[in-house]
Amino acid sequence: MSLNSAIKNRILQLLDEYNMSIYKLSAICAMPQSSIKNILYGKSQSPKVVTIKLICDGLGMTLAEFFDTEEFNHLDVEIK
Repeated sequence: MSLNSAIKNRILQLLDEYNMSIYKLSAICAMPQSSIKNILYGKSQSPKVVTIKLICDGLGMTLAEFFDTEEFNHLDVEIK
């Protein structure tokens, strides 16, 4: 699995966990819906840490909590 896929899956998991829409997430994170949609629909090929940090702040979680999942713990190294 790629890093981008793992980030996408984690955001989808959090949306489900918090019973939240993309619109609501964008509102609490004070960021455009398009930024989140670009990650989820594959337009953003490498989401910036700042973007993920904004999502974490909106959800009241740390970056460590965001990345502390089995998917991230078992990622293959991507060298391009």
